[in-house]
Amino acid sequence: MEEQLSELRAFMEKNSDEHRTRIIAISSGKGGVGKTNIAVNMAIAYAQLGKRVILIDGDMGMANVNVLLNIVPQYNLMQVINRQKKMSEIILDTEFGIKFIAGANGFSKLANLTSDELEAFAKEFASLGNADIIIIDTGAGIAENVLKFVAAADEVYIVTTPEPTAITDAYGIIKIITTELMDRELHLKLLVNRVHSADEGKRISERIITIVGQFLNYKVDYIGFIYDDPVVQASVIRQKPFMVVNPTSKPSVCLKHIVGRMEKTESSNVGVSTFLQKFVGGKKRR
Repeated sequence: MEEQLSELRAFMEKNSDEHRTRIIAISSGKGGVGKTNIAVNMAIAYAQLGKRVILIDGDMGMANVNVLLNIVPQYNLMQVINRQKKMSEIILDTEFGIKFIAGANGFSKLANLTSDELEAFAKEFASLGNADIIIIDTGAGIAENVLKFVAAADEVYIVTTPEPTAITDAYGIIKIITTELMDRELHLKLLVNRVHSADEGKRISERIITIVGQFLNYKVDYIGFIYDDPVVQASVIRQKPFMVVNPTSKPSVCLKHIVGRMEKTESSNVGVSTFLQKFVGGKKRR
């Protein structure tokens, strides 16, 4: 199997794309913190800047990006993994200016692919190399497939809220990531959702960053906050992203500021091929 994986890495290096695709994994220590909502609306915010964006639902058990987009996908990534469909056959255009790839229950199989299945999946994933931004909404917590996405992404955004349990779980997921992937160059960033003031967001972020620095000797960057606002729940009920329902709302403005700030920062991204090389060589959990 190792020989086959080496051949796969050689294939990806030979076919390395020159397009600089920024790949962002969005994760959280627990469910219910608004991770998926942020992934969806961040994708739209990038698209509004003129970027070619692909949003991937990587949640293996609670794949629900399609619900927020009011889309009923006919196919999903499992058909690609099982070699029943090509990536071009499952990727969907949306009315919001982004493309969407649906996830599915059973997606945990991604962590246990045979070398042949991994090669087939990698070749299909490589077809996404023309995108400017790929956002992967991972599952909450650290399942094996989540860890593979985190290990391979250019940047990982950890979403939390001011709730004590969310703060504890945010620290927990950062601890697991930095411990299990200590041999990787990681770019973890913290986003605090559902705050009532900028000061609250800053205070929560500083608490987590200080603890992570003290006990894990790791530096997490704070990328911003999203206001708690009724427009978010209203948009979920309408199955329309809040960036579209009310583009001038506080959450929309916050997300635009975050995306604008990140666009001004350098990314280590060198395209989908490098993502796949890291994905194939992803460190297994001990």
